[in-house]
Amino acid sequence: MKILVTGTAGFIGSYVAHRLLDRGDEVIGVDNVNDYYDVSLKEARLERLTCKPGFTEVRQDIADRDAMASLFAGQKPDRVVHLAAQAGVRYSIENPHAYVDANLVGFMNILEGCRHNNVGHLVYASSSSVYGANETMPFSVHDNVDHPLSLYAASKKANELMAHTYSHLYDLPTTGLRFFTVYGPWGRPDMALFIFTKKILAGEPIDVFNHGKHKRDFTYIDDITEGVIRTLDHVAEPNSEWSGQTPDPGTGKGPYRLYNIGSNNPVELSRFIEIIEERVGKKAEKNLLPLQPGDVPATYANVDGLIADVGYKPSTTVEEGIASFVDWYRDFYKV
Repeated sequence: MKILVTGTAGFIGSYVAHRLLDRGDEVIGVDNVNDYYDVSLKEARLERLTCKPGFTEVRQDIADRDAMASLFAGQKPDRVVHLAAQAGVRYSIENPHAYVDANLVGFMNILEGCRHNNVGHLVYASSSSVYGANETMPFSVHDNVDHPLSLYAASKKANELMAHTYSHLYDLPTTGLRFFTVYGPWGRPDMALFIFTKKILAGEPIDVFNHGKHKRDFTYIDDITEGVIRTLDHVAEPNSEWSGQTPDPGTGKGPYRLYNIGSNNPVELSRFIEIIEERVGKKAEKNLLPLQPGDVPATYANVDGLIADVGYKPSTTVEEGIASFVDWYRDFYKV
């Protein structure tokens, strides 16, 4: 297949593109390579892709309406994996307009491209942050998620609603994936694992929010990638039993689906740090701080839908995953 993947200079996007190329698909990779974090890391990810046959790199902004319309019309992709976004909960408090441009305007352009070019399936990144103030654990896609705690979370919830509308109006199959704290080699420098590893190795203190008590469903990148590929191959279908009397948020009358992709095994931040210390071979100096605005105390994914529909559940332990990341970090940065 010819698959358009957005965010191919990003963490998850680069992995997904690799997997698709390795199995013989043609990949059109779109990324604007912005400077939200270290551009040299993004370029290094892209270098690993551009040397592979079947990969076409396109540097443009998904928020550029005319450019995206032209790209879709010229390439006519069979399917789309939309992973480009302005990420980060805390940055959305500092720079809200970036989230409207990338996550709302950009997503609109993706939906319109799919609609007008007969794309067979759109798989897009949502986030565990949509659960917001919801305290029912584990989080289920069948739960109500109307109380986001950050603009980033609100933008991802909006993506799900927009996708539902296009599935309903235009019979466009869409699948939203709620990712739970993704980590691993080639990861983002603004994420906890990257920050902690860098500072512990350098002998610098780390900021530990919520006094290390909050829990995250840390999910290894290979597990995320497998989930993306499996859901891409499993085209969303209408739920024939969907009822407006008891509306299910996770499915629809149109070809619309939502899935959690999480490890289904939350780990307390303090334990996460201990594992990094063990792997690095140094103890961390910790600044214990309160919970930050926009953060949630815990995330925990119910992955029953993923298991039932595509036969998959993430399985990499946090010990294995952190070991792989630290080894990559030492090698990449020559530490």
